[in-house]
Amino acid sequence: MNTFLFPIYAVIIGVVIAKLTKNKTTWNTKLLLSFSGAFLLALTLFELLPEVYSHLQAKLTGLLIMCGILLQIILELFSKGAEHGHMHINKNATAFPWLLFISLCIHSFLEGFPIHEHNDMLFGVLVHKIPIAALVSMFLFKSAFSNTQIVLFLTVFAVMTPLGALISNTANIGEHLAHSINAIVIGIFFHISTTILFESGEGHKFNLSKFIAIILGVGIAYFI
Repeated sequence: MNTFLFPIYAVIIGVVIAKLTKNKTTWNTKLLLSFSGAFLLALTLFELLPEVYSHLQAKLTGLLIMCGILLQIILELFSKGAEHGHMHINKNATAFPWLLFISLCIHSFLEGFPIHEHNDMLFGVLVHKIPIAALVSMFLFKSAFSNTQIVLFLTVFAVMTPLGALISNTANIGEHLAHSINAIVIGIFFHISTTILFESGEGHKFNLSKFIAIILGVGIAYFI
């Protein structure tokens, strides 16, 4: 049961970071985002991808991974890239951001599925969720939404990943279907992590701090 609670802890940590940084996107938050992207990508390559390929036919696995990438692209049409740190703040908005909310919930629910079989993936999801939760919290705190709306948004967002892990762990969905869903999640992870690492937000200039954060993410993922 403690395994299922870790993603909730990640959201709580993200909210605390948002409060401590006074709702501003800081240099440290960007480095944490880079580290989390590298860590998640490396764990997916080291742990989840070989497992899925060993249980599913190779071409089917590739097809499902591509479906995951396409699914994440569709989700980002509604979330505007919140899953990898892009938040567009409208301080005058009062209507609840349903499209953002639903997109993030679907993403969070699916990323919980690999956790039950791959303990190391728990850490990948955990590290990924902290900066995303911080940025989402910053967005909510700067908006005109009520405190009740903010609390409900963050609460449901926090429990979706444990819910996905719980269903994956307890429901009798069959080994083939479980690995097929994991293949789709791999595609989602690939899209998010590579977008974090390789998007051209800094004019393609070499950033030593970001590079070190990426190397640390890959190194730690390799040795855990």
